[in-house]
Amino acid sequence: MSGAFTPEFVEREYNNRALVPEHPAFFARWEKDSGFVREVLQPHLDLPYGPHARQRIDVFPATHARGTLMFIHGGYWRSLDKSMFSWLAASWVAAGVSVAMPNYRLAPEVGIARIVDDIIDATNWLALNGAKYGAPPPFVVSGHSAGGHLTAALFATPWSRLELDPASIAGGVPFSGVFDFEPLLIHGFNADFKLDAEAARALTLLGRKPTVAAPLVVAAGASESSEFQRQSRELAAAWAPQARELMLPGHNHFSIVDSFAERGQPLYEETLRLFA
Repeated sequence: MSGAFTPEFVEREYNNRALVPEHPAFFARWEKDSGFVREVLQPHLDLPYGPHARQRIDVFPATHARGTLMFIHGGYWRSLDKSMFSWLAASWVAAGVSVAMPNYRLAPEVGIARIVDDIIDATNWLALNGAKYGAPPPFVVSGHSAGGHLTAALFATPWSRLELDPASIAGGVPFSGVFDFEPLLIHGFNADFKLDAEAARALTLLGRKPTVAAPLVVAAGASESSEFQRQSRELAAAWAPQARELMLPGHNHFSIVDSFAERGQPLYEETLRLFA
């Protein structure tokens, strides 16, 4: 795929902050709202699922929870933090769904394959320990951007690496993710990822099939770049009929996160249905 693209095209299509110049306003609001939500909901913060300082998970328990939503933040595997996304928990907890938000190690300290390992470890921790913190099964795993890839990667993980009942995963919602890594070989961020052709092939999910037999909603914003739309469209097609595409009119790479937490929005409602 990268051979068909110029470096200029890839830089433009995959630089979401440049494509959405107002992204600092999203980040500022998310940070502010997250501090308020943590004060009100009083979650269990920084529960360790591994020895590294970033191998931590926050749990926002709902009263009489019907299940748990795990949300994996984005940031191109190289930035951002779960604390910026605490605000997402409010609407889900109000709907009777507990929320778990893991952090993970970042590039360039570790490669993306090791970050996938972190999400597997976080999921295993949640399955084994979540209930005592108010985060019971069933689990719906979701993630935005890099978190969208990590969500789908979990669904392609051999069951031998997962310490949970297969029936405990009710669904997955990867949105605005990257599932074909070949274009990133010629992106400037590869200075951090350190991908070669072999590593890109190993991370790419389009030619693999899910091992977790639960439905997936693969979403993207119709105002995202053509490549981010392609990425989600092709994963949904490759993993059909288990996966289906949800293209969201009017949403860019950052506003789609708002829609994930807003009742009545298609992405929120489709995610909530997975708990039924």
